[in-house]
Amino acid sequence: MNRQQFLQSFILQPARPAALLQIKQSKAAAVLIVLRDYQGELQLLLTKRSSELRHHPGQISFPGGKIEAHEQSHQAALRETFEETGIAPEQLDLIGQLPGYATGTGFFIQPWIALLTCDVELKLQSSEVESAFWLPLSFVIDPQNTHSEHFAMHGQSHLVHFIPYGPHLIWGATAAILYSLKQQLVFHQSPQSL
Repeated sequence: MNRQQFLQSFILQPARPAALLQIKQSKAAAVLIVLRDYQGELQLLLTKRSSELRHHPGQISFPGGKIEAHEQSHQAALRETFEETGIAPEQLDLIGQLPGYATGTGFFIQPWIALLTCDVELKLQSSEVESAFWLPLSFVIDPQNTHSEHFAMHGQSHLVHFIPYGPHLIWGATAAILYSLKQQLVFHQSPQSL
């Protein structure tokens, strides 16, 4: 899937006013799904969190973090992306938002999607990001690459998605957001293929 196909297929989601989010500001977070067109194929940026971090150390994630009191969720996603990867807001075309995701640890994540408008050299903030890699969107879309299981947590059953990619295991909120992205793309295929 290339840039033009993605733009034609993605179902745009309206922004949700922060006032509608019944969650403490300290638990509100935003992430950015950064897409680049690489040799005619879209890839998305994932980072491996530093093992020194208090929350989710060593896990695969999107650039992002806490929404500060003075900013909207998309501003937080862009700011955190710049801080963690060196990708500046002016190098991105913000195109939409996915539905928010509530984690089992009490965070509410608001995912945004942006397309890179130029080639970039990543400048990772080592205190937060151990490494980064580009994941082909076609890999995410292929149903054979996602494994899902039900787990009991707080007395309820939760569906958890797992996406192994090379040496990386993508799971938890990141895999759930990727699954949501896949569901927001319109394909001329049967529903079972998603």
